[in-house]
Amino acid sequence: MIDAETIEKLAAGALSEEYFLVEVKVSKANVIEVTIDGDNGVSIQKCVEVSRYIEHKLDRETEDFELSVSSAGLGKPFKVYRQWVKNIGSLVEVILPGEKPVAGVIKTVNNKGFELEIKSVEKVEGKKKKVEVTSIKTYLFDQMPEVKNIVSFK
Repeated sequence: MIDAETIEKLAAGALSEEYFLVEVKVSKANVIEVTIDGDNGVSIQKCVEVSRYIEHKLDRETEDFELSVSSAGLGKPFKVYRQWVKNIGSLVEVILPGEKPVAGVIKTVNNKGFELEIKSVEKVEGKKKKVEVTSIKTYLFDQMPEVKNIVSFK
């Protein structure tokens, strides 16, 4: 059976500095799934290059395998720190277990967590109409928030 650590090393060898490895999964049946991301996104061509690189480094005579390389999709939760950094200034949805999802813009990221700028419309004392209120909420990585990009077509 091919192990995930071997695939991680091979994938790392195929990636330049602007790209990074998000996840490697290897099933008992040698179905290998590699997920990559990049500071400026990932093209299909880059996925093909990484796939070919890994495939040429493995011996099908020794072990049969199925390999797929894909980019970290828009609707998928962030898995590695570099994804949070890449998305500073982006609109995201944050989900904590047992709480309502919160949408906002990532303002800062550090090794402990991130700050989210949240805009909401609220009734303010002394005003007749509701007004837009901006607040900052800090999330810690050890809270295990699920964070995904929100696609906006504005």
